[in-house]
Amino acid sequence: MNSLVFLEQRNGQLKRVSLEVLGEARRIADASGGRVTAILLGAEASGLVDSVSKAGAHQLLVSDNEVYNQATAGALADDVVAAINAHSPDMVWFGATTTGRELSAYVAADKETCVAADCTKVTVDGDRVVAERPVYAGKAVVTAELQGSPKVISMRPNYGSTIESDAAEVTQIEPSFAADSLRARVVGTTTNEGKKVDLTEAEIIVSGGRGMKGPENYHILEELAQKIGGVVGASRAAVDAGWRPHGDQVGQTGKTVSPKLYFACGISGAIQHLAGMKD
Repeated sequence: MNSLVFLEQRNGQLKRVSLEVLGEARRIADASGGRVTAILLGAEASGLVDSVSKAGAHQLLVSDNEVYNQATAGALADDVVAAINAHSPDMVWFGATTTGRELSAYVAADKETCVAADCTKVTVDGDRVVAERPVYAGKAVVTAELQGSPKVISMRPNYGSTIESDAAEVTQIEPSFAADSLRARVVGTTTNEGKKVDLTEAEIIVSGGRGMKGPENYHILEELAQKIGGVVGASRAAVDAGWRPHGDQVGQTGKTVSPKLYFACGISGAIQHLAGMKD
């Protein structure tokens, strides 16, 4: 099985889930005699080559251009589709991030194929590709055989594992679009400078809910998280009350997390919250 893996980066920082997905794609390729091609796009892409060239890809496609600072997911999808047309992969992989979910939908629509979203496990048996994904707020798991070609997959963070491989062949490519051809463009971004680690990538999370009784008490959780190297999260009740920003929300309508250690402080344990942290 040949694979194409989209490596997501933001401001020169590679998303850890991209390396996890790359590792899973390489294991399947090694078992089936396939080849893995990875694609890395962005104005800071060249600076990441050394860190990803030995992470599982046989070939690394790199496009480093300032035009990506203005590009939306629709434009990035054009580059991914161009790579699919050039390399004819059987499987196309994304991390199940906000960007990855959007990109996978664009790519699947363009290639008129299926997309298996938010997968936790992918197996290959001959020509059959089978994916597992949670449904009904995590109360059940669907096992589905993917149809069509290529098979587009987005994988949930922390369900794959990274590997180390021989250095990939690095190939420079050009954007498939120009700045003046963009139908929509990014004009600015706003970031939360106070949080160093994204919840979806954190190994330790200290979450608080309605039982914290007010925003003035979250300093307790912040101090604990700082001492043990964790990140503060929140339930929907705390976010709806305005105690924490939406970016802190863990749950069905927030972020799905899979840390090694999870503290739930003053959280009732509603099924919608459990759907985001049960693993």
